[in-house]
Amino acid sequence: MDTIEITQDARGVATLWLARGDKHNALSGQMIGDIHAAADALAADDTVRVVVLAARGRTFCAGGDLGWMQDQMAAPPAARAAEAGRLAYMLQALNTLPKPLVGRIHGNAFGGGVGMASVCDVAVGADHVQMALTETRLGLIPATIGPYVVARMGEARARRVFMSGRRFDAFEAVDLGLLARAVPEAALDAAVEAEILPYLACAPGAVARAKRLAQRLGAGISEADIQHTISELAACWEGDEAPEGIAAFFAKRPPRWQVG
Repeated sequence: MDTIEITQDARGVATLWLARGDKHNALSGQMIGDIHAAADALAADDTVRVVVLAARGRTFCAGGDLGWMQDQMAAPPAARAAEAGRLAYMLQALNTLPKPLVGRIHGNAFGGGVGMASVCDVAVGADHVQMALTETRLGLIPATIGPYVVARMGEARARRVFMSGRRFDAFEAVDLGLLARAVPEAALDAAVEAEILPYLACAPGAVARAKRLAQRLGAGISEADIQHTISELAACWEGDEAPEGIAAFFAKRPPRWQVG
């Protein structure tokens, strides 16, 4: 797996590292597949008690790789839907991981990076972090990440940031429910460790069962929800706005809809 790394300590704490730091950990097709495979492997490994989701480089995750998205725009409809499905089911694999998933958000998180934070059971961020759901600035929508973002924030809070594309800081992310805490970067590892330790005193099977119960009692993310997000993302790739937004990004110019 070229885009991720997995480390594990003697206690059974595994860390899934996003390791595409030179590309700001943008989610390419290969990275999506690697993360899904890692989630499946970690789920099946009885020696793993807790999983930490972390990242190499300056950025936690910049969202979807725009080159990968451009490829989808040129692909036949069935191929577009299949790629959108790969992204959706990667997120679902992390969301349903039968181990506690603790997010270590050390750097900025945009678009899909916010989605990755949202599938964590608890996420702790450095206090300098900036976050945003940037999709609408590119003519896209937070489609496949949407169920997890709304489940984490609740509809009312999600609507504050879901459509505007605006940046918000780590302290607003705490207020939105996306981060549990925002701490100085020097204290981030200690804060993550404080989230890990209680799980190591709990029965692993009971933890997994309790996680499933919480998800069942919560809003729930159905197969129909996932399929709807797949079709919505594929429709954005097929439309007129996404090609313009992504072309404008690469050309470093404003898209045609930007005013002011």
